[in-house]
Amino acid sequence: MKKHLLTTAIVSAALTLAAGTAQANDFPSKPLTMVVGFGAGGSTDIQARVLANVLEEELGQPVNVVNQPGAGGGVALTRLANNNDEGYTFAFGTSMTITYGPLATETAYQLDDFRYVAGVTLGQSAIVTGENRPFGDSWESLVEYARENPGTSYATQTALDRMIIEYIAQQEGLALRIVPTAGGAGMAPLILSGDVDFAYSGGTHSGYAETGEMPVLLSLAEDRLVAFPDAPSLQEAGYDINPAEIRVVMVPNNTPDAHVERLAEALEAATQDERFIEITEERILMPVVYLSEDEVTQTLTEQTESYKALIEELGGVPGADD
Repeated sequence: MKKHLLTTAIVSAALTLAAGTAQANDFPSKPLTMVVGFGAGGSTDIQARVLANVLEEELGQPVNVVNQPGAGGGVALTRLANNNDEGYTFAFGTSMTITYGPLATETAYQLDDFRYVAGVTLGQSAIVTGENRPFGDSWESLVEYARENPGTSYATQTALDRMIIEYIAQQEGLALRIVPTAGGAGMAPLILSGDVDFAYSGGTHSGYAETGEMPVLLSLAEDRLVAFPDAPSLQEAGYDINPAEIRVVMVPNNTPDAHVERLAEALEAATQDERFIEITEERILMPVVYLSEDEVTQTLTEQTESYKALIEELGGVPGADD
């Protein structure tokens, strides 16, 4: 009798393992949804749609792109945090939404609510200005000008860039006029017309690399920007902060390992695909990389801790009482 029960248990376990393996091998067996937390036409959306096309071929299923803008990508992550479809819905977005967003405002998600399948692009965010400004196109001249001209205007787009500029203003003794804008489409006309002195740009400036209409004053990447190598990084300018952005694919933290691994394989292949490389490096002017789940998770965790320290140094979240 005992032998029979043992045999039954072994067979049952083997069948369970086989079923799990079959399920993993079947993933994906239906269309997937890529949620993008920014509006159509921006650099994130443009990149996402090419990435979706490549993933369709790698995964053998349609990948539908759904734009769900709001709260700097936070609306999309709120949707994802409440999703239970085991990786069939995933988000493509910027790391700052998850590293700084929950620190700046109350959110329905936290860093550990997600798994970070892979990073595929290094962001090229910047502080920019326009042509024919009285301070020229160097950061040092802008700082000197802003000291002598209280009320120099800065266009902000995100909670993170607002913190960065408040930190810089505190370090340099600047009294700036902060102008909130809605994305690159809201920022660009203000800079190009001269209505705002300088601004944050998440990638809009790449469209003006050849014309020179939007000079870069500072790189907000870890290093100098690929398309604007003359602009110093924050660290080179003397500011102890590293807001380097990663564009990353995220899934809920309860997604099965096998599904995450399958998505990661497809994403690694995408970073080697000529179509994705062309749109990312030649049009959006951002470096293509492949960063594993462990690498991305470690980076985001370290950034979150550094932002917490900076908020404490500033005495609170900048703009929270506006």
